[in-house]
Amino acid sequence: MIRKKRIKARIRKGKKDLNRNIQNLFEWIKGAQIIELKQCETEKDPVRPELNNEFRTSFGRKIYGVKFKDEIHAVMCVAFTNTIPKTVHELDIYSRDAFLQSATRDQNVGKIAIAYTVWSNKKGGGKLIVKEVFKMIKKSNHLTRLVTLSPLTEMARNFHLHNGAEEIKVNEETQNFEYKL
Repeated sequence: MIRKKRIKARIRKGKKDLNRNIQNLFEWIKGAQIIELKQCETEKDPVRPELNNEFRTSFGRKIYGVKFKDEIHAVMCVAFTNTIPKTVHELDIYSRDAFLQSATRDQNVGKIAIAYTVWSNKKGGGKLIVKEVFKMIKKSNHLTRLVTLSPLTEMARNFHLHNGAEEIKVNEETQNFEYKL
């Protein structure tokens, strides 16, 4: 009888410890902030490490990071276009075109934000950066869509579907998901 009580007490203590550890695991998210970066460590990008910082920041393209305690825990690179690309080459062409069009108009680049790489060094970072960039795009007065240019992997597919995106197209080399604004 005493042994059963000890086991139950250990189980209760274990549950409390587990809940405390889970809370601590995601505590960093509360203090994190999204910032625009001038560059990122491209070699850490598991999706498109071949794209240098010049590509990621030219023609109106942007790099966003989730910063917590002077460290970047998640990164998302975004290009602005007027057409949904199927390849990185099309992404380059479409974002250049949208950038050049904006120079003669209102300086707002593109109508569609294309997230072409997302990665995280910390649990919960990928979801957080998608959510925060989504909020920024929703507040903009010229962007009407948030679409991805994702690799053809089950991990990318599961990530975007799990975070509320809808699959809109599967291409030869990539897949596109859309986060409805």
